[in-house]
Amino acid sequence: MPKTARTWTGARTPSGLKRVRQAEARREVLQPRRSAAKTLVAKALRLSTAPTNGNDANVALLEALSALDRAAKSGAIHPNAAARRKSRLTRHVNQALGGATARTGAHAAKTTSKAQAAKAARARIAASKADKAKGAQTAAGKARAALTKTTRTEGAAATSAVEAPPPAAAKPRAAAKTTPAKKAPAAKKASAAKTAKAAAPKATAKAAPKKPAPKKATKG
Repeated sequence: MPKTARTWTGARTPSGLKRVRQAEARREVLQPRRSAAKTLVAKALRLSTAPTNGNDANVALLEALSALDRAAKSGAIHPNAAARRKSRLTRHVNQALGGATARTGAHAAKTTSKAQAAKAARARIAASKADKAKGAQTAAGKARAALTKTTRTEGAAATSAVEAPPPAAAKPRAAAKTTPAKKAPAAKKASAAKTAKAAAPKATAKAAPKKPAPKKATKG
């Protein structure tokens, strides 16, 4: 058992020590943005309650709102916290100015519905796909697209010309196909007549009866 107590109670593993270093680095980057936002918000509140010569409360309000937006974008504060602080600051400045609405320069609220937003998103996706298919919309990209288009059309025309038979050679082939069909019956008829003539003498020879042989006379 050690006699002295441990003084270090933080991380000891390599991963824990790395997390400590990361947290310190992030704090060095984000803490100035938090401080700047707080400083500008306090300045806007001070000028709204006690305006001074040469300093406008509306200008200070715009600077404070911009600082809150930058802090939220970088992750120094939560976006919801930035929105809450902006709303409270704007209301406080408006009340301090005697009911006059402060010019915050905020964007107008969007009135598009979900269906319209989905339709616009689909249109953007289709346009991006078309742009990707066409290639980069530069002079080189347009020239490349035109060249590929012309080469495709020329290749298609060449293949169609090679595959299509010439019209003059088609007629003799058709005549050659039809002439044997006409000559075939005549040849068949001629061969049938020859076989009939050859078979006729045989049939007559077979049909003729044999004459009886003459009997020899016997001497009495």
